[in-house]
Amino acid sequence: MSAPLRVVGREPPDLATLTGARSGKRTYYQEFQRSNARLQQTVAAMDSISRALVRTVEGPRTLIEEVLRAGAEHLQASWMVIGLADGALPEARPRFLVLDPRGKVHDTLGRIPTRPRHELRTIRTEASGAEDDLSSSGWVRVRMMLGDTTVGGLAGLPGLDSKLEEPDLSVLRILANQAAVAMHTSTLYQAGLSMRRRAHQLYDEVTQQARNLAGRTEELRAAEKRLRAADHRALLDDERRRIALDLHDSVAQTVLTAGMAVDVLRPEVAALDGGAGIACRLDDTKRLMVVATEQLRSVIYALHHSRTAEDVASLPELLAEMAAQHRPHLAVTVRVDGRPEALGTAAEHALARTAGEALFNVAMHARATRAQVRLRYRAEHILLRISDNGHGDPAALRRTLRLARTNNADGRHRGLVGMASRTEALGGTLTLRRSQCGGVCVDARIPRRSNQSDPGESS
Repeated sequence: MSAPLRVVGREPPDLATLTGARSGKRTYYQEFQRSNARLQQTVAAMDSISRALVRTVEGPRTLIEEVLRAGAEHLQASWMVIGLADGALPEARPRFLVLDPRGKVHDTLGRIPTRPRHELRTIRTEASGAEDDLSSSGWVRVRMMLGDTTVGGLAGLPGLDSKLEEPDLSVLRILANQAAVAMHTSTLYQAGLSMRRRAHQLYDEVTQQARNLAGRTEELRAAEKRLRAADHRALLDDERRRIALDLHDSVAQTVLTAGMAVDVLRPEVAALDGGAGIACRLDDTKRLMVVATEQLRSVIYALHHSRTAEDVASLPELLAEMAAQHRPHLAVTVRVDGRPEALGTAAEHALARTAGEALFNVAMHARATRAQVRLRYRAEHILLRISDNGHGDPAALRRTLRLARTNNADGRHRGLVGMASRTEALGGTLTLRRSQCGGVCVDARIPRRSNQSDPGESS
């Protein structure tokens, strides 16, 4: 029979190393049984830990309760206590939990007996210096670690018949650290909730401020519209008063003077041979002058007492009101090409005064029956055109304008100079030419503030 095979340089493993049981022949089986029972107990503890991990999604309290139950099951403990050290993870909740012998979990000190309460006080006040051990009072305690920092502890009152060993403490450490992670996660979760609530609060505040600003913006727009309408009404009232004053001081006085001259001439003409017929015609002329004077008085009265529409808020509406002041003695039409935009009160008033002055000149001097006011919104400029079918001479008007700019001692022709000055103050030009309907065409062209294109016909 051959000798057993031996491995040179290596000792064969002994039975104690393989089984963890160190015993002689008489006690070997009992030691093996004890070791197997502890192994089964450790496996059961690992199973409890896995069950606790599954409860993580249900929140920190549920997981910590499962940790207490797993520790109690492993130690066969009557009491289990877990708590955070004072000042550690201040936002984490709950701060402590206690599992009693009936399996009920407590989170208030009022229903906890003295011994578990004392152990909880030790964990909360001395966790940073406590060691993992079996205390003299019979409690087993392990620190709850987060990285290298002690944040609390886990303690139990074991009911095992045998002495606790290092694997038992390892199981408790795993459970305690698992609880520490849950507490830390709870802290982060609470911080996230706080930030989320703050974010919602800030969002609500910003939203409310946006609504308030929108309301204020609408109020400002309405106020701006009312101010523009008030400015336009004031401009129209001033224009009517100017027209009425000019009619009263010039046309009406001229007609009255002519009537007085006819009265003076009539007796002299009637005394001449054959002057009776001329005297009769002078009487007809006198009656026409009286009618003209009454008509002028009616026009002046209407200009003084007419009211401007309350909603005149745009340049086209302003030009329409200007045109209405010269009807029915002059047929005036207003046409707008392109999309209207706000040009500013100064620019709109300058264009409106230019149109009013041009229409007044047409009505007073051109012997026209029709006039047209045309406003064009183009991509690069705004064009205001006033044309008529009267007998005006654009070349003569251009010469008059040049002379009035250089020599205006008698104060005449200020209307042409005013139109040109207002247009040039806006960076534009004023031109006088022959209109297609036979009279004079006045073009006031000013640059547009934006380059946004608008539909419109070419000039």
